[in-house]
Amino acid sequence: MAHEWYVLRVQSGRENTVRNALGRRIQLAGLEEKVASILVPTENVTEIKSGRKRVKERKLYPGYVLVEMELTDEVWFMIRDTPGIGDFVGAYGRPVPMQREEVARILQGQQEKEEAPVVKIELEKGQHVKIKEGPFENFDAIVDEVFPEKGVVKVIVNIFSRATPVELEYWQVERI
Repeated sequence: MAHEWYVLRVQSGRENTVRNALGRRIQLAGLEEKVASILVPTENVTEIKSGRKRVKERKLYPGYVLVEMELTDEVWFMIRDTPGIGDFVGAYGRPVPMQREEVARILQGQQEKEEAPVVKIELEKGQHVKIKEGPFENFDAIVDEVFPEKGVVKVIVNIFSRATPVELEYWQVERI
């Protein structure tokens, strides 16, 4: 039998703990050849809090763990008896494997995660902001567009009673 990917429902916030516990149980039971890998899909997100830039790891699917395995009764029951795991996602009875396209998309996202973190900009069009740095420091503005891939925010600033569009780095503005 070939290894296929399955989705496990786990307690939210305990994905890494459950992954580690499942890995230990697999080693103790000697089932390493039947369970190829256990994955908690994450992405790196850049956040600015109190003026500091932080790269934070965020789970893509909270409450779920992916397992690549050969489905046998021994493996199935061992996984279901692991603390923290609810059950397999799928139809009632035997678990249903993920489609190959879904697996390829998730695994490709994991490889891209290692390359560059995604900038998380918590601003929306029409939101009022205050400019923290630059020539327009302490001016109030309204967000016009957000470009997360560039890390840029386009805002409308009222200068001499005229609406003027200005492009700023996302960390140069803060919500009011």
